Amino acid sequence: MKNYQLELTAEEKEILEGKKGPLLAKVMETVVRFGEAFGAKRLLPLSGRPHLVTSFGANTIKPYYGILDELIAAGLRTYGEFTVDPRPLDYVNVPVSLAEKILFKFIFGKQKDYEKQLRQLGLKDDDAFTCTCYYPEVGNTPARGDVLAWSESSAVVFANSVLGARTNRNSAGIDVMCNIIGRAPEYGFLTDEGRKATWVVELKLNRLPNAQILGSAIGLKVVEEVPYIVGLSELLGTELTDAVKDYLKDMGAASASNGAVGLYHVENLTPEAKDFGRDLIKPGAKFYQIDETELERIYRSYPVLWKKPATKPALCFIGCPHLSFNQLKTWVEALFTELEKRKLPRLPIPVVLCAPPGVLKRFREEVPVNPGELKAKNIRLTYICPLMYMNNPLCAKKPVITNSNKLRTYSTSRFYPDDEIMNIIFETAGRRES
Repeated sequence: MKNYQLELTAEEKEILEGKKGPLLAKVMETVVRFGEAFGAKRLLPLSGRPHLVTSFGANTIKPYYGILDELIAAGLRTYGEFTVDPRPLDYVNVPVSLAEKILFKFIFGKQKDYEKQLRQLGLKDDDAFTCTCYYPEVGNTPARGDVLAWSESSAVVFANSVLGARTNRNSAGIDVMCNIIGRAPEYGFLTDEGRKATWVVELKLNRLPNAQILGSAIGLKVVEEVPYIVGLSELLGTELTDAVKDYLKDMGAASASNGAVGLYHVENLTPEAKDFGRDLIKPGAKFYQIDETELERIYRSYPVLWKKPATKPALCFIGCPHLSFNQLKTWVEALFTELEKRKLPRLPIPVVLCAPPGVLKRFREEVPVNPGELKAKNIRLTYICPLMYMNNPLCAKKPVITNSNKLRTYSTSRFYPDDEIMNIIFETAGRRES
């Protein structure tokens, strides 16, 4: 490869010229070509631990497995141990029929082989499967200023916005290549200019809004641009407590899935907004005001994809992105309290709470609830990605409810805010008609 535009170091040139092996040269060329497509001037060394987006052994991505086989055969690994998005299957804890199970085996038939590849490539451990790798229980929390090459949309927006790390929203496969050579092209969110806001989003609200609906409104309006959010810290506070991080995690995930937001700034709250204030706003930035009427309009605009909109829900998913320890504990306590209040022995429908393996382990150790009691009450704890569950055409036909705007966006599930979710779980007659 002789005609490239990036300014490369001597070591990078040697890799590109094949002096460290033909396959590593191929990886370097892929990353260089990718950087050129986005106008990058150079490559930056990565400093945070990798996270990969592709966690599922789908039969439809066989060329990808071939690429990994080549990398492994050449003895290549990621520059640091990595985490990866959640596993797709958990037959023990998530309700599944025989027909659904058979179809799952067809859809994700390469899962066992793929996980073996991941271990050979540098997987941190067998509990490293989650979309919220930045939780302390998982052990992949980037520091402020860390340069990353991540792809998972909800993790990208959290790392950039809440943690102050720097990563573009890469594609699956490119994340592997960047983390093999330990470098990423410098463009977009890896630059100071690329992190400046092109939208000012002003909240005119008297109470803290639902994080999922607020994130949806922002994502639908700004799409892939950077918003500077004014008025949220007055409702949420000015410190990044665990509860605030949970709120921002859910808001950011909705903005990333309902639009393509990879970075937002919250005035007086997020790290760069605290340091630089409105200097982060580019001249000529566009303006968007959000009030209660706008949030209600957004909520009412969501399509209902159930074949029979008035049918009773069959299943509820909570935790997309994965729940934090505090969120998991709060949901279990709320469900137990409501069961006791209504004098019911079990929930009318299964409620599946999704969290990282490390969070589930901490919950089992610190919360005195018998796993058998949870299951008897129709509360299921799992580590899966609910999106992968809903990708099964048979599961997609089910009337599934969720409090996740991300899951709603990518599946046939139906979104409700937390308070409505709770009412619908216990009183199916209280569901909203289409």
